[in-house]
Amino acid sequence: MATRSTSRRLLRAAGYLTGATTIGAGALYVIYRPRDVPGLEAASVPPPTYGEGGVFRPPSFPRIKTREEQIADLKASAGVITDAVKKAGSKIAQAVKGQDVAGKEAEGAEYDLLIIGGGATGAGVALDAASRGLKVAVVDRDDFASGTSSKSTKLVHGGVRYLEKAVWQLDYNQYKLVVEALRERRYFLDTAPHLSSWLPIMIPVKKAWQVPYFWFGTKFYDFLAGSENIESSYFLTRSKALDAFPMLKKDDLWGALVYYDGAHNDSRMNVSLAMTASLYGATVVNHLEVTALEKDASGKLCGAQVKDVIAEKNGKPSEPFTIKAKGIINATGPFTDGIRKLDDQNVPEIVAPSSGVHVILPGFYAPTNMGLLDPATSDGRVIFFLPWQGNTIAGTTDAPCDVKQNPIAGEQEIEWILSEVQNYLQPEINVRRGDVLAAWSGIRPLVRDPKKSASEGLVRNHLVTTSDSGLITISGGKWTTYRQMAEEAVDEAISLFSLHPTGVPYPPLVSGVTGFEDPTPLDGACHTHNLRLVGAHGFSKTLYINLIQHYGLETEVAKHLCESYGDRAWQVAALCAPTELRFPVRGIRIATLYPYVDGEIRYAVRHEYAQTAIDVLARRTRLTFLNAQASLEALPMVIDMMGEELGWGKERKAVEWTEGVRFLGSMGLPKSKLALTRDEVERGEVGKYSDEEYGLYARHDKPDELLESDSHLAPGQDPTLKEDSHIVREQQ
Repeated sequence: MATRSTSRRLLRAAGYLTGATTIGAGALYVIYRPRDVPGLEAASVPPPTYGEGGVFRPPSFPRIKTREEQIADLKASAGVITDAVKKAGSKIAQAVKGQDVAGKEAEGAEYDLLIIGGGATGAGVALDAASRGLKVAVVDRDDFASGTSSKSTKLVHGGVRYLEKAVWQLDYNQYKLVVEALRERRYFLDTAPHLSSWLPIMIPVKKAWQVPYFWFGTKFYDFLAGSENIESSYFLTRSKALDAFPMLKKDDLWGALVYYDGAHNDSRMNVSLAMTASLYGATVVNHLEVTALEKDASGKLCGAQVKDVIAEKNGKPSEPFTIKAKGIINATGPFTDGIRKLDDQNVPEIVAPSSGVHVILPGFYAPTNMGLLDPATSDGRVIFFLPWQGNTIAGTTDAPCDVKQNPIAGEQEIEWILSEVQNYLQPEINVRRGDVLAAWSGIRPLVRDPKKSASEGLVRNHLVTTSDSGLITISGGKWTTYRQMAEEAVDEAISLFSLHPTGVPYPPLVSGVTGFEDPTPLDGACHTHNLRLVGAHGFSKTLYINLIQHYGLETEVAKHLCESYGDRAWQVAALCAPTELRFPVRGIRIATLYPYVDGEIRYAVRHEYAQTAIDVLARRTRLTFLNAQASLEALPMVIDMMGEELGWGKERKAVEWTEGVRFLGSMGLPKSKLALTRDEVERGEVGKYSDEEYGLYARHDKPDELLESDSHLAPGQDPTLKEDSHIVREQQ
């Protein structure tokens, strides 16, 4: 009996040990398993090489229609055959034995869908619809990402703070929002690896009880991401937290939790969406304003009247014309109610605009590869402190506001952000108002479901509604979920307007390589979760080395081009003028401290529909968002180069200067700089401040206020000459 009992105990112990070993091994595998990190894999299309005879063959990418050709296509939808349409038709006709292609294009040229708004959602809808084989057009009064879509916190995130609310308030809608956003986060990073990346974000722990609280929260966040997650959250001891983020205040610091989210270049992502949609056949036009909606005899929408804003800037009359479409989608963000009122003046407003202010600080305020989240500010709001494009972004506020074209960040909001930043940085680090390089206000378009009572509160996720006349409105949401929003809007349009997606049997060669095809068949269903954007196919983390070796670019410039344009960096580099220096061989910077170069201006005009200087400074490059005063200094060069590309005269250049300076005023440019003339800027007077401005805008002490230890020599005395020097004697 004793032997049998001992055997049972041994077997039970062995079982426990085996179970514990299995569980431990499983946990270790989950934590340390090989990760499929977006952007680290080899490029789908390898970089170009030298062929026979040592001849370099640069990539050849598909041509995107010009803006004039796109406008001609819009006019053709109403049966207007312009010269551009005739020329295009005759070229195609020659290739198909003289058939009257131009006439056939005009017949039945009505669009399936017209999308109003070229922000993240509108461009996403255009790409989704075009990749299903629908005939689609998208227009915007200003530029792609000119509003909220360029003024985000630059995060691709599920929303840790939403998860906390979901748990404590037992809010299932908040929970669904987080799960959806975490899934979309991975799609986002997979389809545009050059424009997005993973970013570790630190949550400082100041009290012992917060350790298990934050640990459970971040682990639950990882769990909800499931297989779409990349890196797991982890705890840092006090010393490790200070090593990773040395600027942190040491007092009462227990440690930190670090979790992972995504970061991206928002307006470049938006432009990439629009250009990809264009390659898939969408008609994409910016600076085209919708002035009226048209209805048929039954009261259903059948088109819109638009006018070309650029023609007016050139001093020419802009004759309105009609775009015919079976259905219209309103994706105008904060301006949603304006379009809805064009449809029905009596419709109740559904947008509750909220101002989100961000400020840009120098890069020394934060590590280059670690962000920070403060979940408990002085008034309970969450604030982010993130590295972005070499600088540091801090924000955001959340306060009701009016809808404006270019809202201005208030001084009170800026000071609140700076005071919160000071609270968790070491006291010897003085957070100065003068270190604010740029500040902007983005309008968050929170929406209220018109079918529910006002007391039920705002919808935190997106909302798709349809008016009696057939206007589909997609509103709310956030950058991370733009693709899901677009899919739902297109699904609704297909059902409502009885559209028939035909698919795309011969997809465009987005990569520029004949014979290479994306693995996803475009059969008429939604496949945007696998559809890689312009620039993604030939991108890799080492692509910049090829650019440096071939074009002789600076390393910082080459990295920037690859991370902003992906494989299209080859085109941008080729458009850079020679420097006439030993090194760099190409790439003339438009601002001394930033890696933006002249080739980007030419590329923006020729391949990305840039029509104004601010299109380039704020949205094709990001200089305005990084440094308002540096943008003012670069403005003359940008205007002159765009003038060469677009044939601007003195009058148009004067308009660009006036409108450019006005826009910079909304981006944190000091008021005294708004009155500077172009000549004064070119003479270098941007960096001069009056005495009362030093405390607000100067980034340094006055250089003539020297310390005693700085010099013992009289002003003007040469320290290399002594009294008995023969040079001194000769001068005497």
